[in-house]
Amino acid sequence: MFTGPLEDRIAIRELNDTYGDGVVRIDADTWGSVWADDAHWNLMGHETNGKEAIVGFWTQAMSGLESVSFTGAMASCEIDGDTATSRVQTQEILNPKDGDTRVVGGLYEDKLERRGGQWLFTSRIFKIVAEYTPPKN
Repeated sequence: MFTGPLEDRIAIRELNDTYGDGVVRIDADTWGSVWADDAHWNLMGHETNGKEAIVGFWTQAMSGLESVSFTGAMASCEIDGDTATSRVQTQEILNPKDGDTRVVGGLYEDKLERRGGQWLFTSRIFKIVAEYTPPKN
C-alpha cells in the first residue's frame, strides 16, 4: 500500500536509490548518509545499533566483496506526518573476492523519520527470501 504525500514517497524512493548506489559503488559515505544517528539495523538476525556502528559493520562485510549488483523495488510506503514505514524487495548479485557468486532476493522492512527536512532510516530489518549459487563455468 502507498499512502501519504507523493513528494515524501519520492524522497523515500530516492533515499532507497542512494542506499543502492552506495552498495554498488561500495561507498560507505554514500551508503551511510541514509541512516539516522540512532538507527537500528537487523541484517539476517545480526543486530547493530547507531549509525557509526552500522556503517562500521557494513564496511567490514563489504570488504570481502569484489563487486555487487543491487536493485531495490519499493513494495509499500505509508507516510504519517514525519514518520513512515516501507517495504523494499531487493535483487543482489554478490561477487566475493574468494568464493562463489551468490544471487540473493531479499526484503527490507523499514521505519523512517523526517529529521531536519530529510528522510532517514531509523530501522531496517533485512531477510533473505530466496538465494541461488550459479554453477561455475
